[in-house]
Amino acid sequence: MIQHTATELSQLLAHGETTSEAVTADFLSAIKQRDGKIRAFLHVDESAALDQARAVDAKRKRGESLHPLAGIPVAIKDVLCVEGRPTTCGSKILQNFVPPYDAHVITKLKQADAVLIGKTNMDEFAMGSSTENSAYQITRNPWDLERIPGGSSGGSAAAVAAGEAPLALGSDTGGSIRQPASLCGIVGLKPTYGRVSRFGLVAFASSLDQIGPFGHDVADAALLLETIAGHDSRDSTSVNRPVPEFSKTVDLPIQPLAIGVAKEHFGEGLDPEVEASVRAALKVYQSLGGTIKEISLPHSPSAVAVYYLVANAEASSNLARYDGVHYGHRAKTFANLIDMYAQTRGEGFGQEVKRRIMLGTYALSSGYKYAYYLKALKVRRLIKEDFDKAFAECDVIIGPTSPTAAFKIGEKTDNPLAMYLSDIYTISGNLAGIPGISIPCGFTKTNLPIGLQILAPPFEEEKLLRVARMHEKATDWHMRRAKL
Repeated sequence: MIQHTATELSQLLAHGETTSEAVTADFLSAIKQRDGKIRAFLHVDESAALDQARAVDAKRKRGESLHPLAGIPVAIKDVLCVEGRPTTCGSKILQNFVPPYDAHVITKLKQADAVLIGKTNMDEFAMGSSTENSAYQITRNPWDLERIPGGSSGGSAAAVAAGEAPLALGSDTGGSIRQPASLCGIVGLKPTYGRVSRFGLVAFASSLDQIGPFGHDVADAALLLETIAGHDSRDSTSVNRPVPEFSKTVDLPIQPLAIGVAKEHFGEGLDPEVEASVRAALKVYQSLGGTIKEISLPHSPSAVAVYYLVANAEASSNLARYDGVHYGHRAKTFANLIDMYAQTRGEGFGQEVKRRIMLGTYALSSGYKYAYYLKALKVRRLIKEDFDKAFAECDVIIGPTSPTAAFKIGEKTDNPLAMYLSDIYTISGNLAGIPGISIPCGFTKTNLPIGLQILAPPFEEEKLLRVARMHEKATDWHMRRAKL
């Protein structure tokens, strides 16, 4: 069962060829056998997952109408609140935190009768590109256990790539769904900002964070996105507009199709093997009737600088709540209230989180706010305008997801700037609030996956999925599985 896509499993369940209990048991067995090497999961509640599966089987036996996701296991990034389950955000400061409520997307999954199979590892508070910043463990890439799976949603991506879950949810603040999807050889989608409610998502940078799906193919991503998307009055940034039936239109090709290729995406730092695979993918689209148009995103070279000003400023504000008073870790010994704050945060936060809080606080401080933070907001607007102009000429923009394939564990931990450049092609999509997807488009000579990024105008996820599916149906990259 673990080799099947979620869509295939849905069909097998609907036709009575298997049961949800059997499917769930197979994935739980895979976790037991494989996760000692992969380290994708932080928490697995086997008995609760099997109870959910049996409940779905009982509904199916009674002839009740069921959602296509009913009985299918889904792994959850540990940044999403699940009532009664540990939610640590990969941080010691939330080591014993158990939410009393569900995130909106979790409510939607429960309404669809999906089986919540476990919580996945992540970079602490979603700050990182390699899942090496978790306070608990380092997740490894199923294609090469000596390499990183990407981040910050590396646990979710690795779980799907390793056959430990058919679907997973992640969050994407600067590429944290698309980049690990690329490095793990699966599909990962970041929706338009506001398409999916952020209620119950532990915030990193509130104007950038978005929840999205991982799957083996585009049809799986379409089904999961369709399930979790929609308006939520509890999230003031949630946009009230209809959710298309992505799963029913995903196989319809876009004709004619105008593809924008940004010259800024093929410059210094792009690995030759990655470029060759992306160029080959563009030729596939040309063979399917697509036309290629060179475009420019002139402010994209500033995206990394803008992102690390805006995101860190928002993080310094969002993470101020972890002070040892409200919830989470509290230092055992301290002299006074201020000392308790300092000791608690010093013990509870990791090095990367501390670095970003300090940078963000500095950027917002008196005398520097106008020089750095407000200037970054102005450039962010220019980046958005670049995309608006580009989409006036083309349907989608296609390029590499990551400048390289997966790098070795420990290779960039001592060089934060090099690590930050891992997201150089994905960050601008978050700054502009547009949807983006990464799909497999090749492998290096050493058998490491390469991802293709497709970007679309705001709320054009339907078009994005259809364009991605065109390439997928013409190639077999998505059908390859890591050998474990």
